[in-house]
Amino acid sequence: MKAVGIKTSLPIDAADSFIEFEAPKPQPSGRELLIKIHAIAVNPVDFKIRQNSAKDTVLDTPKILGWDAAGVVEAVGDQVTLFKTGDKVYYAGDITKAGSNAEYQLVDERIVGRKPETLNDVEAASVPLTALTAWEILFDRIRVSPVKDKGKAVLIIGGAGGVGSIAIQLAKKIVGLTVIATASRPETADWVKTMGADHVVNHKDLVNEVHKAGFTHVDFILDFVDTNGYWDAMAELIKPQGHIASITGSGQPVLLNKLKNKSVSFSWEFMFTRSSWHTEDIAEQHHILNNVAALIDNGTLQHTLQQTLTGLTAENLKQAHRLLESGKTIGKIAIRL
Repeated sequence: MKAVGIKTSLPIDAADSFIEFEAPKPQPSGRELLIKIHAIAVNPVDFKIRQNSAKDTVLDTPKILGWDAAGVVEAVGDQVTLFKTGDKVYYAGDITKAGSNAEYQLVDERIVGRKPETLNDVEAASVPLTALTAWEILFDRIRVSPVKDKGKAVLIIGGAGGVGSIAIQLAKKIVGLTVIATASRPETADWVKTMGADHVVNHKDLVNEVHKAGFTHVDFILDFVDTNGYWDAMAELIKPQGHIASITGSGQPVLLNKLKNKSVSFSWEFMFTRSSWHTEDIAEQHHILNNVAALIDNGTLQHTLQQTLTGLTAENLKQAHRLLESGKTIGKIAIRL
């Protein structure tokens, strides 16, 4: 099969930052599905792994990145019960295994969902990682619900990105939260309003902007940009007994003591936790993706695809990573194989 990968961590404009190569077509076993991939999408995690996973070394075998795909089940392992050959699927995959920047991929059926019927392949490929992340941060980490939280306020930092775009929709349309989203350019402000944000604030002066929008404190904060960079602002804006959750990680210790006097909860969200650790509830991602597909098909949620490239090539992966690294992308970028 054809694949695109890396042998060493290089700047995106380096000649060999991505290379095309031939690899053996894998064969499924156990609960694995062999997927014939029709489309893939890119996420910030892709370029972060490209930049850091092979520093100061040259890999013997190229590493295949990519954690968003849509395709068709071509073969199944002997323990598979959720899918059959020919099923159309979408998924984000497992960061500990070979990624989706290839013609075929093995993936555990418990982290795969049925592709939304109303989306084409590139639209569907743009959904899984961001939808799983947004769903888990709201419903598994903060544990919001329409019954107890409808009308409460959530601040979403990074509203125009892939995860933020889905989180706005879930928070507004499923839970009924009042959504405050950050955006600093006219086009990103328009985008988050389209996604359902009630208020748009500029992240460059976050505290004052939220106050100007009419909020002294907010019940929940979702950080999709920079935990340490916004930590003081988040600590000031969060309501006593509120909850902050972040996906970004931190190169420095997070000063949790700033939350103590307000009895504020803090959670990390990492979409790959269930697959990396084979948690007892790993199949929850199968159910989340099926729920998201149903919400897309009934018109409640919309995909966030904004740009499509055609062809599984090193140059297209370079272009997608270059756009993501600019920090100015809106929604998602996908590649049609």
